Amino acid sequence: MEHAQPASAIHEKSKFHTFVQLAMILAVITGVEIIVIFLPFSYAALFTTLAILSAVKFLAVIFWFMHLIYDRALCTIIFFIGMVLAAGTMAALLALFRTDRSEAAAKPLETMSMIASSTGTDRV
Repeated sequence: MEHAQPASAIHEKSKFHTFVQLAMILAVITGVEIIVIFLPFSYAALFTTLAILSAVKFLAVIFWFMHLIYDRALCTIIFFIGMVLAAGTMAALLALFRTDRSEAAAKPLETMSMIASSTGTDRV
């Protein structure tokens, strides 16, 4: 006599197959990213392609592996609010601590002389 599996067991088996298939898709996308790096594209096309592929992988991981796709919409909204706040904080810190070092790198001896004269030492 054959026993019927409960619906929850069938659902869990379906989730497992979904996760395995998604892992395979993510591996293929990673392989495509590696191949794209070695193709003779312009930097703009290369950056755009890699950014899009990375965004697809990121969204797939957070929605399926972090189970956001199975959670309520409120949980997903709260997650993305945190992501927006983190991105804004990162952008603000990058803008705050950005320095233009092109002139200093082009004229290191003059820069060192200015530093020495401002500190009162004559050793340069």
